[in-house]
Amino acid sequence: MSVPNTNWSYPTNIKFGCGRIQELADHCKAAGMTRPLLLTDKALARLPVTQTALDVLEKAGMGRALFGEVDPNPTEHNLEAGLQVYRAGDHDGVVAFGGGSAQDLSKLVALMVDQPVSVWELEDVGDWWTRANPDTIAPIVAVPTTAGTGSEVGRAGVLTNSVTHRKKIIFHPKLLPAITLCDPELTVGMPPAITAGTGMDALAHCLEAYCSPHYHPMSQGIALEGMRLVFENLPRAYHTPNDLEARAHMMSAAAMGAVAFQKGLGAMHALSHPVGAVYNAHHGTTNATVMPMVLDFNRTAIEEKIERAAAYLGIEGGFDGFKARILALRAELGIPRSLSELGVEASRLDELTGMALEDPSCGGNPVAMNRENTRALFEACL
Repeated sequence: MSVPNTNWSYPTNIKFGCGRIQELADHCKAAGMTRPLLLTDKALARLPVTQTALDVLEKAGMGRALFGEVDPNPTEHNLEAGLQVYRAGDHDGVVAFGGGSAQDLSKLVALMVDQPVSVWELEDVGDWWTRANPDTIAPIVAVPTTAGTGSEVGRAGVLTNSVTHRKKIIFHPKLLPAITLCDPELTVGMPPAITAGTGMDALAHCLEAYCSPHYHPMSQGIALEGMRLVFENLPRAYHTPNDLEARAHMMSAAAMGAVAFQKGLGAMHALSHPVGAVYNAHHGTTNATVMPMVLDFNRTAIEEKIERAAAYLGIEGGFDGFKARILALRAELGIPRSLSELGVEASRLDELTGMALEDPSCGGNPVAMNRENTRALFEACL
C-alpha cells in the first residue's frame, strides 16, 4: 500500500488513510459531539464494519446509538424516522456512515432537527437555503464506506418525495461535514456490483463536470484527474477487492467528483434521478447505463473537450476512442447496456421526460435539453 495517510482541508477537514476508523471518537469530539447518532442503511447496519465504528464510539464513552433504517433511495418517511430517534436519544451530532443514501439522509437529519420550515422548502432553488435556521443544524462527521457519491464532501442531500416520486436536492452550506474520515479499508467489503456502480458514479460526476459549459477552472482540473484515477483503479478494485491502493485512489476519485460538480452536472443525472425515483434503480449504475448515449447526445458541444481529455488519459482515437473506452469499461464491470435491462418501460417515457426536465442537473448539460430531444435520448437509452 503506497498511498500515505494524510490530512486535507479542502473542501473540508478530511482524514484520509487506512485504519483511521479508530479515530472516529476523537473526530466526533472535535466536532463538538458527546452523544452522536450513527446513521446508516439497512444492509450495512448488520455488518461488522458498522459494529467496529460503534465499538470505537462506545469505548470513548459516547454510547453506540444507531439508526439503521435508511432505504437505497431515502424518502421523507426515512427522514422522519431518523429525526424521531435523534430527538428521543437527545443526541448532539450525526455520524453519516455508509454510501450516498446514508450520507444524504444523515445530513438531512442534522439539518431538520429543529427547523421552522419543511424539508421541501429547502430545495436547492435560488436562495431557499436561507429559510433555514443555521444555529440548529447539528454537527456532522462523515464516514463513507463506498467510493462513488462523494456526498461526504458535499453541501446537499438528495431526498425522494414518496408521493410525487421526484428526487429533490436539499441544500445548505452547513451540510458540509465538519470532518470527513476516509478509510479505504471500509470499502473492501463492497459487493462487486456496488463497487462497479459507485465507481461509475464517481466517473459520471467527473465526466459531467468536465463537460459542463460553466466556468470553473479549478473544478475542471479536478474532474480530469478524477477520471484518470477511475479508469486506472476501478477495474483493479472490482477484480481484486483487497487491493487497498486501488480502493484508496477510488475513494479520492469519489471525493474529487463531488468537488468537481460544483461546476455542474448534466443529462446523465437528469435521466438517472427520475429512473431511480420511479424504479428504485441504483443511481451510479443508472448513470453508467446512459453514459455512452449522453456522450453521443452532447457530441457537437463537447467533442474538442473530450479529445483533450483522451490525450491526457492516454486514450487513442479522440472522441470515438474515449467512448469505446467507456463501453469497454461498462462491459468489464457488468453494467446494463440499456435502461430496459433496469426495468424501464417505454410506456412511462413521457412521465420520465417531464421529471428529467424538472431536474436541476439539466442546467449543466452542454446541449440545451427540451421535451423533444430529452424523450429521444430516453428512447436511445431504452
